[in-house]
Amino acid sequence: MKKLVKGNEAVVIGALVAGCDAYYGYPITPASEIAHAASEYFLPLNKVFVQAECEIGAVNMVFGAASSGQRVMTASSGPGISLKMEGISYLAGAELPSVIVDVQRVGPGLGNIGPEQSDYFQVVKGGGHGDYRAIVLAPASVEETYHMAIKAFDLADKWRSPVFILTDATLGQMMEPIDIKEEPTHRSDKPWALDTTPESNDNLVTSIYLDFDDMEEHINKLHAKYAKITEEEAQAEIYGADVPDIVLTGYGITGRMLRSVVDKLNEIGIDAALIRPQTLWPFPSKTYQEIVKPGVPVLSVELSCGQFVEDVRLSLPGHKVTHYGRVGGNLPELDELVAQAEKCVQEAK
Repeated sequence: MKKLVKGNEAVVIGALVAGCDAYYGYPITPASEIAHAASEYFLPLNKVFVQAECEIGAVNMVFGAASSGQRVMTASSGPGISLKMEGISYLAGAELPSVIVDVQRVGPGLGNIGPEQSDYFQVVKGGGHGDYRAIVLAPASVEETYHMAIKAFDLADKWRSPVFILTDATLGQMMEPIDIKEEPTHRSDKPWALDTTPESNDNLVTSIYLDFDDMEEHINKLHAKYAKITEEEAQAEIYGADVPDIVLTGYGITGRMLRSVVDKLNEIGIDAALIRPQTLWPFPSKTYQEIVKPGVPVLSVELSCGQFVEDVRLSLPGHKVTHYGRVGGNLPELDELVAQAEKCVQEAK
């Protein structure tokens, strides 16, 4: 079935297809349509929808429901994500599967409700306390948002980890058709969960280990898991020339815009390729190393003053990586990005 929806609504439909049991949230622009759609769709299906008293309350409800083995989701933007970060650290520490949607807006502070990609450090590097990671998915269209919502729940259960879906105000508000299909729900057993059965009486969901050696063992176990996630789950889209004169890279809505830049450059005789990470953690470093040959310039574009570009540079030691960013809610124009790419090619000669 085809349906014309906003990106914010697509993530809710994807969650329902994935078998999400409950949504706990608090409205905030430009993510409020996620709560609106969840309230409309969840209750008639006997799913749980709760508008919490605040963002902190919502993420702690997620902790409780995830502890019982339910598939759960919350969503927010900007200041709301900041408020959730302590709870997200608890989710990671207790290895609780959960899905968090961040519809990025302009910051710091109150900022405004336009699109930015300035939550990258906070979400990808772990904005809460402690030594943890969360899987981060970065869709570039409404259709991909729908599919990544389904995938997020499977990844969360597979790895017992919180999973972020990182979008932005443009993608959240944009309307595109999605093809809604009845897809199989991959629900794994959760013998660790707390439920009403006698078998779960001895289960313990916690992140507190008062013995130092026990705490070190737990953290090392987490990072052994993160190493496996890095090896198995990194993913990126490659588009454009097989032997490029320049490689462009960006994620989310920016990565989508760069497809048009690649097409324009190829039209005017500059062989260009695009690397668009679909996972921001784990970061697809091996893809960059395979595609970017010595001497080929890289133009990294994002809606911030330079966060995503740091991971690009870490993936390509010794390569020249040029950053170009717009902020404040502004999106770059096609000609603007083509000019930046042409400049990089000229400087590399």
